[in-house]
Amino acid sequence: MNKKLLAAIIISASIIMGVSISNIALSDANNTDLKIATVDLSELITNSQSVQTLKITHEKQLDEIENMLEQARKEISAESDPDKIAQLEEKYRKDVSSKKLQMDKSYNDKLLEIDKNIKSQVAQKAKELNYNIVLPKNLVLYGGEDITPIIAKDIK
Repeated sequence: MNKKLLAAIIISASIIMGVSISNIALSDANNTDLKIATVDLSELITNSQSVQTLKITHEKQLDEIENMLEQARKEISAESDPDKIAQLEEKYRKDVSSKKLQMDKSYNDKLLEIDKNIKSQVAQKAKELNYNIVLPKNLVLYGGEDITPIIAKDIK
């Protein structure tokens, strides 16, 4: 019985929200000054020269870690003393872990900076083109002018 009551409440709330949103949308539809644009942020980020450079740098850093691991394997396999093997394993584990953590933090920080820069450029271009609202393309089912190609020219 509780489940039926909960389902009825959820359905009622959904209907009320749908009608409310519809009324808001209809009231804004009469506003001719409203210009809405959409932007495919993932496309802008993927095609950004900054992101491409960052990926290349990240891959080089991953290669350095792989080389470090290979060197560790060689050094450990050449050792016969179990105590020294344990010490070397611990040393390399800490070194690799530290380097990987530092590398990941740097990568994420730079990626966030690039993302912030791209969003800033989107906002600036939208203002220049007199758009009131810019929405992510993947969230819009219908409407809005896609300005991704216009912004992509500036970001490259």
